[in-house]
Amino acid sequence: MLHLHQSTLISGHRPSCHLWPTRGTRTPRTVMMPCPGMESLSLSSARQTTTPPSFRHLACYASTQAPETAVSESFELADIDWEGLGFGLIPTDYMYVMKCDGSGNFTNGKLQQFGNIELSPSAGVLNYGQGLFEGLKAYRKHDGNILLFRPEENALRMRNGAERMCMPSPSIEQFVEAVKDTVLANKRWIPPAGKGSLYIRPLLLGTGAVLGLAPAPEYTFLIYVSPVGNYFKEGVAPIHLIVEHELHRATPGGTGGVKTIGNYAAVLKAQTAAKVRGYSDVLYLDCVEKKYLEEVSSCNIFIVKDNVVSTPAIKGTILPGITRKSIIEVALNEGFQVEERQVAVDELLDADEVFCTGTAVVVSPVGSVTYRGKRVTYVEDGFGAVAQRLYSALTRLQMGLSEDEMNWTVELS
Repeated sequence: MLHLHQSTLISGHRPSCHLWPTRGTRTPRTVMMPCPGMESLSLSSARQTTTPPSFRHLACYASTQAPETAVSESFELADIDWEGLGFGLIPTDYMYVMKCDGSGNFTNGKLQQFGNIELSPSAGVLNYGQGLFEGLKAYRKHDGNILLFRPEENALRMRNGAERMCMPSPSIEQFVEAVKDTVLANKRWIPPAGKGSLYIRPLLLGTGAVLGLAPAPEYTFLIYVSPVGNYFKEGVAPIHLIVEHELHRATPGGTGGVKTIGNYAAVLKAQTAAKVRGYSDVLYLDCVEKKYLEEVSSCNIFIVKDNVVSTPAIKGTILPGITRKSIIEVALNEGFQVEERQVAVDELLDADEVFCTGTAVVVSPVGSVTYRGKRVTYVEDGFGAVAQRLYSALTRLQMGLSEDEMNWTVELS
């Protein structure tokens, strides 16, 4: 007889491997794998973690011994060029889908094969832009275990964004458990230690059909993943920004402070023009006085002057970046003075160092900024001293190379 512990038998599924999914927890849970031929797996609740990776190179072993006997898992990495990873979509094996009807509750989440989704032409997300997304990463440690970085912060930010966009949202627990399931189902796509990360993209979409302007009657929560390398083609070499003073990313009272899909379409015009001219990206100013820094197209901005680290304060038009928040806490922990305030463009031009932060870029040094035809250079190659120190402290923590005294990482195995 097959023994299961801390899990219930799901019809058609067999026990596979143990994982250590939550910080501070040392009680293994049993992951359930699908029997051959099953394409998706319904989850009766967010707490019931399941993962169906029917990988080409996966060998599973079910224990028929005593309940305390561990079951094992072996696998091979996907056959791709891990040395040549950029920041582009590489289709993986599975995605996670969970729906919400008029009740406002998300239920029956499932992992299914990665692929296209079907939408009504009158879906709320297509007609009225009722959609949000998140971004976070999973890293493989040298011992083979996997680290997630602050997933509950992404869950909370999605809930805050959903409230602004008049949408229901999965609970923080549902969000985090769905991320774990998706990562483990696509385990073979997580790059080897030091070769990149698995980018995780949760989406919250108004998928119900609606013609008149109104909230959608149905919503879909979806997660897909892709292995990635550096976001900018420069890698960790300095990037070059141009300050945009005519077009604006966000306005007071708008949605600039939440991660709604429309915010990013709005920056494409200026970003495309900047890249044609040889710049890496665009830095936006406030739309009222047109002299205070807001953010880059997809990341937050920091300046350093006399070892004081400053960044624009969150005031409704700037996205509260999780990497931004983490860098602030790391900087304080490293003994730096940190200021969250209005930062004028003149201060930017007079700074000792400038760098950007974001999930995709992590920390990216800024080599130069051009404003109204004036170019100011900060570093020619690599990081400035302060940015290097903060980058090293954060990435070592994210990759499991230093002790997580912040209690930010979630370890899976």
